[in-house]
Amino acid sequence: MIPGAFAYHRPSSVKEAVGLLAQYGDDGRALAGGHSIIPMMKLRLASPGHLVDLAGIADLKGVRADGGDIVIGAMTTQNELIASELLSAKIPILRETSLQVADPQVRYVGTLGGNVANGDPGNDMPAVMICLNASYEVSGKRGNRRIAAREFYQGAYFTALEAGDVLTAIRIPVPPPGHGYAYEKLKRKIGDYATAAAAVVLTMVGGKVGTCSIGLTNVAETPLLAEEAAKILVGSALDAATVKRAVAAAEAITAPASDARGPAAYRTKMAGVMLARALARAKSRAR
Repeated sequence: MIPGAFAYHRPSSVKEAVGLLAQYGDDGRALAGGHSIIPMMKLRLASPGHLVDLAGIADLKGVRADGGDIVIGAMTTQNELIASELLSAKIPILRETSLQVADPQVRYVGTLGGNVANGDPGNDMPAVMICLNASYEVSGKRGNRRIAAREFYQGAYFTALEAGDVLTAIRIPVPPPGHGYAYEKLKRKIGDYATAAAAVVLTMVGGKVGTCSIGLTNVAETPLLAEEAAKILVGSALDAATVKRAVAAAEAITAPASDARGPAAYRTKMAGVMLARALARAKSRAR
């Protein structure tokens, strides 16, 4: 279908973008890569009168180190994440995850900010961000502020962003040197959302888990932080019995919908399978 009529705006600064969104209120929408809003407009599920394209704002691009953090501009594409030597060296789970987002054509245009900002439970990066304890830098009518990824997602397509807000950057604490990591994703075909997926970042000390963080994708209305499962694993050697207990704890917090990807019970079980696989790969990578 053809979208309804709309006015197109291409600001050159964050201040200008925030001003336009404030001016048009509910009738204005920010445009990043366009892979969420444009299909909704074509289906007439969304009909904004004004699109504010963020692609012309140079300050929203790039990857840089800032003390113990990595800061990624919201308009940095998935392909640019894959190509970043800094990310490959410091936070390699991002490259691994980006390679599983949709397909190459989408990754050349789709942005990290768009992936994390719209609250789609099927998007891959939100669970990775809560696993990494990232925070989101936001500009809006109330000025600049940071929102923890773990507090950002409030329901399907419902986030802590307020009307007129622009997510400008993603700030991620660099995991310890030698950490293990993995993002395991089950999907029906290339380009599909996950049936279920699990992100793991851990450290090993003397053959036992020193720290562990777990995020789950597309098995609830929001990405899930599996805190109890991680607590079970800390201090263990990731033996089969302990992993089984942790998997059960992770499965217990899921609430997936039954859909074309399978019934709810199957998707819950696959979340556990993905977690067990991610733990094994993360352990093999930890030094």
